[in-house]
Amino acid sequence: MVASADLGGHVALVTGASRGIGAAIAFALAEAGSAVAVNYRERADSAEAVVAGITSIGGRAVAVAADVSRAAAVTGMVERVAATLGPIDILVNNAGVAIVRGVDDLTEDDFDRTIAVNLKSAFLCTQAVLPAMRARGWGRIVNISSGAARGAGAIGVHYNASKAGMEGLTRGYAARLVKQGITVNAVAPSLIETDMMRGRTDLTRNIPLGRMGQADEVAQAVKMVLGNGYITGQTIMLNGGMAFI
Repeated sequence: MVASADLGGHVALVTGASRGIGAAIAFALAEAGSAVAVNYRERADSAEAVVAGITSIGGRAVAVAADVSRAAAVTGMVERVAATLGPIDILVNNAGVAIVRGVDDLTEDDFDRTIAVNLKSAFLCTQAVLPAMRARGWGRIVNISSGAARGAGAIGVHYNASKAGMEGLTRGYAARLVKQGITVNAVAPSLIETDMMRGRTDLTRNIPLGRMGQADEVAQAVKMVLGNGYITGQTIMLNGGMAFI
């Protein structure tokens, strides 16, 4: 049994972890004792900075470049992480894009790219790490969803669809993997103060708590889920009281 404050002896892969929520999750897992693979697609300097921060506190980490919407890239990434840190038994599917489009401006390319990065990547990464998790008889998967999976949101219908699909994927895998010692959950934040949202103080009027959430608060929820072996197939909402589901 793994307690929420101790994830020592495990190897975690966090996709899209060069900044924002992904970086906060990577730090939180390292502080809990996990070796962490920091995935990125373009921001090599930022990913290396996250790795340097983790190693400065005595953790083990490696930056690994991969476009997680492509199967071959995911396979290579998982192989490199296993060779460097060990087999992955914690996966956090955080990589995503938020292309703001209205209904009339949304193109087929916008839709396809959003589904590929936000949803297909979670499928590809999950499939790639399952053999190692099954071999160990233990695995933890957390998918970073959004309040947009259930609400209108401000980004667009393509984004809604990708996040709703991610929660469906979460429940489907959870039901099929639970007897193999693998739990699968989602964490769904809304209005978190990241680079994309910073300065949008106008949005706080929609939040009963009166402020945006912080990336560290999302990371705390992820760590809690990872440490609880009795939670599976669930979506944990972080929205400052905007909705109760």
